Amino acid sequence: MQQHMERFVKMIVDKLKDAKLFAGQGGPIILAQIENEYNTVQLAYRELGNKYVQWAGNMAVGLNIGVPWVMCKQRDAPGPVINSCNGRQCGDTFSGPNKPNKPLLWTENWTAQFRVFGDPPSQRSAEDTAFSVARWFSKNGSLVNYYMYHGGTNLARTAASFVTTRYYDEAPIDEFGLERGPKYGHLKDVHKALNLCKRALLWGSTSAQRLNPDVEVRIYEQSGTDVCAAFLTNNHTRLAHTANFKGQDYYLPPRSISILPDCKTVVLNTATVYLLQSFRNSNEKIKTNSEYMLGIMNLDYYF
Repeated sequence: MQQHMERFVKMIVDKLKDAKLFAGQGGPIILAQIENEYNTVQLAYRELGNKYVQWAGNMAVGLNIGVPWVMCKQRDAPGPVINSCNGRQCGDTFSGPNKPNKPLLWTENWTAQFRVFGDPPSQRSAEDTAFSVARWFSKNGSLVNYYMYHGGTNLARTAASFVTTRYYDEAPIDEFGLERGPKYGHLKDVHKALNLCKRALLWGSTSAQRLNPDVEVRIYEQSGTDVCAAFLTNNHTRLAHTANFKGQDYYLPPRSISILPDCKTVVLNTATVYLLQSFRNSNEKIKTNSEYMLGIMNLDYYF
């Protein structure tokens, strides 16, 4: 089994190298992943499971692709392979890398939930998604990747077993490539706010203060400069709080984070959304009897 896997992985890597797609070749690929959430089944294989993880990681590293390898939700990722987090609240649930020289990577921030037939629609609010992203970077997070950011359509036999045709349509961009408000716009604002903090996040030293049982502030400061960014967090799910930071009062809605790129000015609060909910109507225009049972739809999308 291992020889087949190694041959397959090497084939994919060789194709990517030939196309010069890795970052060291000037391409866009900055990370590569080997295995996916194997930790969830590893115990069933006992010692063989442990050996397999070590083998898979070392095999991948030996391919010399010039970018880091990651293993999602794999606590014992070997050598330089980075163990990363998948989930909705990795800023509070992730125990961290298994070595101090590995960065904190969030490879799947679930913007909704994939569904099989019979499942109810899955929704995740823009506010909760924004909170999780701000929380992650306030606690030394290095990267967040959304699963999914763009929904899709699984036609005919292209879907996995029992997975619905409409896949992650509740993502920030729906299966038709249209923006889902307010999630798309609110996350865009979060990204802009974090970008304003980039100097402090990249070069600052971090510290944390608990202002009361529910409120904390996390600060990034660069010594000898005026570079400073702060994240004021209210963890209470029902009660708002007013926090005093550096002699100034800041109102924090329930379960929210205010981002202060200069440690003074709030540019965004994750619970405050200024964008409208988007709606989509569809009208079937033409029926077909093709292999894929497709119809041509007229979409009306509005806010």
